[in-house]
Amino acid sequence: MPRRLTALETRIRRVLRRTRELVPIDRVQEMDRSSMLWLVRRPGRNSAERAGPSQRVLAVARHENFDTLENRVLRAYVRLARFVARRWLREHAGASRHGRARAVDAFARTCRRLDRELEALGVGVAEPGATPNYVLTEDRDYREVRENWLRLLRQETLEDDLWAWQAQSWTDFCVLAVTLTLQGMRGSELVAQSPLVWLEEARAGRRFLHDRPLAVFHLRRENLVVEVQARPDAISEMQYLTRAWVWLRLTDLSTQDIPRRMPVWTPHAFAPPPAEEAAREAARFLAVAARHRRSESMREGVVLLPAHGRSNAAEAQEAGARVAAIALGASGEPLGEGMRALADFIRASVGAAA
Repeated sequence: MPRRLTALETRIRRVLRRTRELVPIDRVQEMDRSSMLWLVRRPGRNSAERAGPSQRVLAVARHENFDTLENRVLRAYVRLARFVARRWLREHAGASRHGRARAVDAFARTCRRLDRELEALGVGVAEPGATPNYVLTEDRDYREVRENWLRLLRQETLEDDLWAWQAQSWTDFCVLAVTLTLQGMRGSELVAQSPLVWLEEARAGRRFLHDRPLAVFHLRRENLVVEVQARPDAISEMQYLTRAWVWLRLTDLSTQDIPRRMPVWTPHAFAPPPAEEAAREAARFLAVAARHRRSESMREGVVLLPAHGRSNAAEAQEAGARVAAIALGASGEPLGEGMRALADFIRASVGAAA
């Protein structure tokens, strides 16, 4: 591709755009029907008088334009290729003296230079899925650029799918952990539960299917009904504002208060994120989202993080919103500690409401 880009840099395609504009009368090369009608309607006995003091008339002018589809595809490719090249260099920082690393670095510099040149020429960036024109299918260099651009797009899509796979699996794990935590709380009575359909093979990271809500519990001491809602079919306004896929819906049977919702965020990360920072960020986010509430109250939230061998928890408050960030382990004591911390937070939340 470096050779292809160098060849295209010397012959970037351009087109002539025909526009009507006021042109000095001595530089007029072409007039169409509209410009001639404009001229004959002007006052005067000849062309010079009709041109007026500025001596300009409406005529057809041609201007070079580089913002073509093939050039937009070219710019989209060099931007994406430079990003991939820089990422490869970061991942192989120890190989900076090798010939391959130098070649990748030179290619990234070429892409950066060509991107700046195209931007200076007013070329935009093509959107994926654009229908190729004649140049993109018949010109060898432009065709190679488009084919490699599509290859990089497919590669990035595959990586996004892998990240989504792990995030979906972690969300399923957290859904079961929340359900088992509620079931193990003192005074909790299971009222109804959706049947779980376990899949023989995971679908995009999902291991089981279920109806909504997943489970309904009755907390006898607080006289509360708690519903576990996960992966809704239709996204409500509140769910859209909070970006949470798991919810606890709390209904107080002893009062006529409106139901409360507790969003449960399940971010997945390979490195253990700081619980304090996650709680503060989620509290600020929840405080903003709670201002748009309509029919249900929303004051508490939970962030469930991977424990990576050691469970910890932190809480944060912001403008009336209270959020707990809890690290859950995959098994053993880290999982037990995380579930106990989750039960304590839920108990404190429903106790405040009782």
